[in-house]
Amino acid sequence: MKAVILVGGQGTRLRPLTCNTPKPMIPLVNQPFIEWMLLRLRDQGIDEVILAVQYLANSFRHTLGDGSRFELKLHIVEEPEPRGTAGAVKNVEHLLDGPTFVFNGDVMTDLDLQAMLVFHREKQSKVTISLTPVDDPTQFGLVEMDKDNRVQRFLEKPRAEDITTNLVNAGTYIIEPDMFRYVPPNQFYMFERGLFPVILQTGDGMYGFPSRAYWTDIGKPQTYIDVHHDILIGKVRYNFSGHQIADRVWVDGEAVIHPTAQVVGPVVIGPGAVIERGARVIGPTVIGAGCHVGPECSLEGAVLWEGNFLEEGVVLRNSVLGRNNHIGARTQISDGTIIGDDCSLGAENRLERGIRLWPNTKLGDKAISF
Repeated sequence: MKAVILVGGQGTRLRPLTCNTPKPMIPLVNQPFIEWMLLRLRDQGIDEVILAVQYLANSFRHTLGDGSRFELKLHIVEEPEPRGTAGAVKNVEHLLDGPTFVFNGDVMTDLDLQAMLVFHREKQSKVTISLTPVDDPTQFGLVEMDKDNRVQRFLEKPRAEDITTNLVNAGTYIIEPDMFRYVPPNQFYMFERGLFPVILQTGDGMYGFPSRAYWTDIGKPQTYIDVHHDILIGKVRYNFSGHQIADRVWVDGEAVIHPTAQVVGPVVIGPGAVIERGARVIGPTVIGAGCHVGPECSLEGAVLWEGNFLEEGVVLRNSVLGRNNHIGARTQISDGTIIGDDCSLGAENRLERGIRLWPNTKLGDKAISF
């Protein structure tokens, strides 16, 4: 079974985290998200994966290789220019020879793919779209079906009085390769506003597969933080690397934790991390490889990528640090703040309310306080 993963986007909503790292390569609990995705596909019976890449393509080649370490056959195909969702799959059409899963590379889900495939075959469907219920249908594009689950209509962010369903497109598809005859070659073309409306007109069988599986888009700062919290509290199935050293506290490799430090799970700590005296690390929190948490620091609901150095008394709440940042003593970072790679902050800064610092930013002592 084959799958195509769409990983061509630039991840603009997640910047500055995606300035140096493609969105599907950003770490999720200290593992690149795309690696988690490939392992999940392998475990559900997919043995060949095509990555449709465009932005920072060499990062995928360097990290993933030919897929052999995931026990998969992996093709990394670079688009000459952005082609859109359907156009990107059209670009790799020559590699498709049967029903193919298509995934958006920024959607995390534990959807049962085998059940979806059985449904697709039973319906003799040409296109099957995974659907999920939402609490506020006015914020999404809705998918109307008949009693046989055949798609009848797409409603884009309807008014409350026009709502007939709460099911939305969840970004996982099974598509028969002959459907790509409707996609123009070498053009920007989308599934949602191009191919799917065309298929409604042609009358080819297109069905919806509703599911209450976990589903979220990791492509926004707050949802990126939220998905870490969901993983750590057990809302989504996830296999943690390393060993459990205390209740819901996992360490991958060796880490140094001072006896006076307080670590309250769920917390994941990467290899080579150091947590000094009197530090408090309260879950859900992820500490990346080689991070140094100084004396009397306080971390809660935080995500740290690798190589960060926190001096004494740093407070970090519900925020993300990219790679290799140096945070000065008694600096406070909170409320969804995102700091890119290789930043240097002096002592006693205060960053909150979703501030974003671009890579290589340098601040002196007390340079920011808001």
